[in-house]
Amino acid sequence: MNIKLIQKEFLKGTKEFEISDDVVNVRIKTLFKEKMLTVGLSTLNPEPYVNHPYLEFHERTKNKPLLSLLINKPTAQEFSAFVDALKQALMEESKLTSSTDTASSRSEGLASNSYEEPPEFKEFGHNRSSKNINANRIEESIQQLEMFIVAEEIKPLLSALEALKMDPQNDECFSQMEQAFNNLGIAQGAVLTYAPYISVLIADDPFDD
Repeated sequence: MNIKLIQKEFLKGTKEFEISDDVVNVRIKTLFKEKMLTVGLSTLNPEPYVNHPYLEFHERTKNKPLLSLLINKPTAQEFSAFVDALKQALMEESKLTSSTDTASSRSEGLASNSYEEPPEFKEFGHNRSSKNINANRIEESIQQLEMFIVAEEIKPLLSALEALKMDPQNDECFSQMEQAFNNLGIAQGAVLTYAPYISVLIADDPFDD
């Protein structure tokens, strides 16, 4: 199913975004010309960035914006629905690409070890100090949430994020943040739209072995 979002920007014309299979088609109409762009899902980072008034999806390798969406246009509901669908499509594409790469690596590994001694593997225990929680990204998330969402609605989450920012290696602080997020209900979508780093924390529990 194709999913569309149409946005109008004063003096810049109309942009139509359409998710179709494994690409996003972009049609840009101005007063004097019209052009079409096609962006492959495999080239996009699933984690967007807020660059007010835009929400940007960057290229995976060069980290430059390939898609720029006007936040909450034409309506907040339509915008959130499209962003959620795009992020879901990007996550599925990322899993597919990862699965293909893993299968290829395994095949190459089997071929290279056909006549060699079995490789030795090191044992890894739980080492919390090696986990990577970026305090700067948490601070950035707090700022974005305070800018775009009524603070009172997400007060417990903001408090938990502040605590985690001060002590990123504290698993209790992380659990409190996770619980506060889980209690948001329908507000979770808005939080992940404006603070995508939280989705990274939730999806990849940094204290999980």
